[in-house]
Amino acid sequence: MDSGMQIQWYPGHMAKTRRMIAQQMRHMDAVCEILDARIPLSSRNPDVEELTEGKPRLVVLNRVDLADQSATRRWAAWFRGRGFAVLEANARDGTGTDRFAGAVRELLAEKLAAYAERGQAGRTVRVMILGIPNVGKSTFINKVSGRKTAKAEDRPGVTRSKQWISVARNLELLDTPGMLWPKFDDPAVGLRLACTGAVREEILDAEELAGHLITYLAAHYPQALAERYRLQPEPEDSGYDLLEKAGRKRGFLVRGGQVDTERMARVLLDEFQGGRLGRFTLELPEEDSHED
Repeated sequence: MDSGMQIQWYPGHMAKTRRMIAQQMRHMDAVCEILDARIPLSSRNPDVEELTEGKPRLVVLNRVDLADQSATRRWAAWFRGRGFAVLEANARDGTGTDRFAGAVRELLAEKLAAYAERGQAGRTVRVMILGIPNVGKSTFINKVSGRKTAKAEDRPGVTRSKQWISVARNLELLDTPGMLWPKFDDPAVGLRLACTGAVREEILDAEELAGHLITYLAAHYPQALAERYRLQPEPEDSGYDLLEKAGRKRGFLVRGGQVDTERMARVLLDEFQGGRLGRFTLELPEEDSHED
């Protein structure tokens, strides 16, 4: 998914969030990063690597129900190969969320053993939850905490405004606001984020965005387009051509027999984001594919 479009999206509160995360990091035992399984790298704030340096890290590949299963397995292996613990989840129905506390304790096994040796076996473990906006972070937290009300509490080194959530005995989470980054150096990253709804589609032209998406799907998942839209992509078809063909099949016609491609674009994006089109992953680990 390549484009010349430059998408920039960095409200001031996100800069404030970054400073807060940096200040609180020293109080954390571990970090949990919530990613969209359809776009694991594109939904990962590049600043996180620097912010979390030296901390044990757990990656949650969320929305696995919407992602290509074989691609999710490859991504899980990719992150594990880089020293991360990995949990696959669908926060909406709770799949995988019951394994969260165990995954954290496994990640921190050495640290917990060291606490026990010092007579601190019951010491509370604190985990910071990170994730960009609209990646399902709040839903995930609600599931793992049993929908308990988050309490703002006064803790050492923590201001009253921070959201601490008790998940299990001696395990607490620090929720943080979603944080994007100042500029998408690779325009394809912004496109993927917009396709999954992580950044507002209003900042993009719907037809152009849907054109990039349908071109990718035609190259990687043509069967899904054939089944949903009775569409048989041709090698020479542009994204607009594909939208036009799909719109004609759907009967989205306006005066003069022209296809309402804007309507088709919005339907495509809506059906993709809602999972009605199928299960797709829009990028693969770099050693697996260079086609993104």
